[in-house]
Amino acid sequence: MKILIAGAHGNTGKIMVELLSKTTQHESYAMIRKEEQSEELKKLGANHIVLADLEDDLTEAVKGKDAVIFAAGSQGKDVIGVDQEGAKRLIDASKEAGVSHFVMLSSYSADNPQGQLENYLRAKGNADDYLLESGLTYTIVRPGSLSFEAPTGKVTIARHFEERKETPIPRADVAQVLLSCLDVENVKGKIFELFTGDTPIQEALEKYSG
Repeated sequence: MKILIAGAHGNTGKIMVELLSKTTQHESYAMIRKEEQSEELKKLGANHIVLADLEDDLTEAVKGKDAVIFAAGSQGKDVIGVDQEGAKRLIDASKEAGVSHFVMLSSYSADNPQGQLENYLRAKGNADDYLLESGLTYTIVRPGSLSFEAPTGKVTIARHFEERKETPIPRADVAQVLLSCLDVENVKGKIFELFTGDTPIQEALEKYSG
């Protein structure tokens, strides 16, 4: 399966590229905006480099791809242009290209934006809603706070947690969840919130009933 990773040079994106390099099941297409980022991604094992900007035409970027994972972010610098409209632009291009599965890295509380991150969460929620209405086969993943701790391989997921869990989830676990969503039929057409937990990732996804 040919997988386009939007935001491949981000912290979670780079982990996904490296994880994909260890399997022959999928072929990674690392989408980046700056050519100087390509060498690092090649060293991490990217099969292909795709130069594209979420604020420009994405037709060529998605052409021939089987699935797309949106893991891009502006780190608060342009939440409307990148996190919201960039995601929408990629969704439109993916639909036009006949992409079979779109996996969205969203955020806990994207459906209830408030507090210091309200603008960011609202942008993520708007992008999620756009994907829901697109007609694409989707999975929307909404993790809590992220850390750079070593992966545990275990998570807890639910359609909605009443309260944010205090323990951040390792980015490496989030990366593995996003990739596993490509292969677990049970989570297609579903949304879930994600935190560190006690259930192995594959099992959690296969048993999710949200």
